[in-house]
Amino acid sequence: MSDWQLDIPRGVPDWRAGSRSSKTFKPKKNIPEGSHQYELLKHAEATLGSGNLRMAVMLPEGEDLNEWVAVNTVDFFNQINMLYGTITDFCTEESCPVMSAGPKYEYHWADGTNIKKPIKCSAPKYIDYLMTWVQDQLDDETLFPSKIGVPFPKNFMSVAKTILKRLFRVYAHIYHQHFDPVIQLQEEAHLNTSFKHFIFFVQEFNLVDRRELAPLQELIEKLTSKDR
Repeated sequence: MSDWQLDIPRGVPDWRAGSRSSKTFKPKKNIPEGSHQYELLKHAEATLGSGNLRMAVMLPEGEDLNEWVAVNTVDFFNQINMLYGTITDFCTEESCPVMSAGPKYEYHWADGTNIKKPIKCSAPKYIDYLMTWVQDQLDDETLFPSKIGVPFPKNFMSVAKTILKRLFRVYAHIYHQHFDPVIQLQEEAHLNTSFKHFIFFVQEFNLVDRRELAPLQELIEKLTSKDR
């Protein structure tokens, strides 16, 4: 784990303007311009520009927690979508016959509806299932309402937690299995900044159980120790 480079630029990360590879794994999820959520996203981007990620993830004064979590969840989906899109050529049925995060952690897929019993599958298949499932949740107006005045459902936070828990697994797979290509592509600063932002966000609102974060615990401690 010591060979993970903690190359983190200050200011707004480059992946917002488009990574070196503009290829995304799934279509980008856009927040409608002019909507309140779009304004919240712009606020998030502006505060990220300060370089203080701890401050950037805090709930803006007077804002609704559900809406803030929704906007950031969409943003993390787009970030991971782009980051995984840069390394899909390296993540194949042959190179990654199981979805893992190092030798100790293996993930089996189930979504509770189409696939009820967890199935063992390759990493690209698992991530395809996962990102398609997330996309379906984000596109569901009853779960992620984009119109002003439409309330969030009572189970919203529970759904958001499941989405974020699963998105973490893509970060974990990239770090454990594909960090060399990330370095070759000079994407490590983008990956580290994106993951640090993700960790600060889920820690701020207690959205992902600490046990779920175990595959990257050492890295998380390195990334967050300077900001305590």
